[in-house]
Amino acid sequence: MVTLKEALSFDKNEIANLKEEIKDKIKNTNINAYIGEVESINDGVPILIKDNINVKGWSVTCSSKILQGYKSPYNASVIEKMLDKNLSPFGRANMDEFAMGSSTETSYYGRTLNPHDHTKVPGGSSGGSAAAVGGGLAVAALGSDTGGSIRQPAAFCGCVGFKPTYGRVSRYGLVAFSSSLDQIGPLTQNVEDASLLYDIIAGHDSKDSTSANIESKPTAPNLNPNRKLKIATLDGFIKDATPDIQKNYEDTKKALKSAGHELITKEMMGSEFAVATYYIVATAEASSNLARFDGVRYGNRANSSNLKEMYENTRSEGFGDEVKRRILLGTFVLSSGYYDAYYIKAQKVRHLIKNEYDKIFKEADLILSPVTPTTAFEFDSKKSPLEMYLSDIYTIATNLAGLPAISIPTGRDGSGLPIGMQLIGRDFDEQTLLDGALSLEREIGYK
Repeated sequence: MVTLKEALSFDKNEIANLKEEIKDKIKNTNINAYIGEVESINDGVPILIKDNINVKGWSVTCSSKILQGYKSPYNASVIEKMLDKNLSPFGRANMDEFAMGSSTETSYYGRTLNPHDHTKVPGGSSGGSAAAVGGGLAVAALGSDTGGSIRQPAAFCGCVGFKPTYGRVSRYGLVAFSSSLDQIGPLTQNVEDASLLYDIIAGHDSKDSTSANIESKPTAPNLNPNRKLKIATLDGFIKDATPDIQKNYEDTKKALKSAGHELITKEMMGSEFAVATYYIVATAEASSNLARFDGVRYGNRANSSNLKEMYENTRSEGFGDEVKRRILLGTFVLSSGYYDAYYIKAQKVRHLIKNEYDKIFKEADLILSPVTPTTAFEFDSKKSPLEMYLSDIYTIATNLAGLPAISIPTGRDGSGLPIGMQLIGRDFDEQTLLDGALSLEREIGYK
């Protein structure tokens, strides 16, 4: 599979051949990253699109039964930006239903398989995007990251996953899960490709009220892996990880030192506070955002004899168990008598988490952390929702703080499954983050 940088230099015939190659691979694989309405594509470089990003004339279902049959009447802003730069949306990637999950097991279409071991999950919610890129089926893909949904599957599938600063990439046209946390970002084969795709989709958008009106300078032409940076390590977090992850974390620290970077040890509040805060804030916002799916305006409408019954039947039949669980939890924490006890308190802790990051960044340029406590786990191995939620312990704090972060493959465990480490940067300083990531990528030389 060619890289995005190589594909951008192709002529139309080469791009057409690339698309046929990708179509053939997808037809002959059991990885659930499937072709969408391919007749609507143009001559640009093909980019796989997660099933919660609107493409005009394409179905957008968020891998949910409730949105079956709905076709988007408009393009998301990131799609318009891609088309302007001769990139083409090409196919839909499977995901956890409404981006709620860490394994793609909640998808109405069925599970996506990890390209390195088909008995293992590819991660989630952007599991289809990561599996396609990690398996060589796509040049690059777009995903969305609410609590690690780009970085965690990238780590499981051995590719690069980049979550920009909140507000740096427009969310217009992204079906909302948690509006204050969601962020679109690229999944690619290497850091340079992530930088290229990020440059294309980044920038202020007047259609998005949460879009940051801050100048977005191109990063790809200015990539400098030779910069010497001060990188903070959060060694206290590593106790929750498996021995393979712990060893790779130490090896990654050695690689950063070998590349000439200075490491300093820092501490943050325990990850359990971030987990609790995230699942209060995210579910509260999900409860509000998903109220619009009621059988009136979008997708499926259940048989019913009156309006109240239509709402109840449509949502009961259309949403999966995990989505229902999070709507119920979110409705609870927003309800009278519990709003102050849970939601307001969670927002206060969220502010404390951001303050802790800001304090570290007064001394450091970047922060090193694992992406996941384990490598890819087996399907159906998480017996409770809480077990699944804890697979995000290293990623969710950056979303709560709105910071940019990137997952880079840094090795393999004893079974040959990929391991990923992440670098976290200051808000709106994607250049430093990508410089550090490229330096680490070249030092490690992951294959």
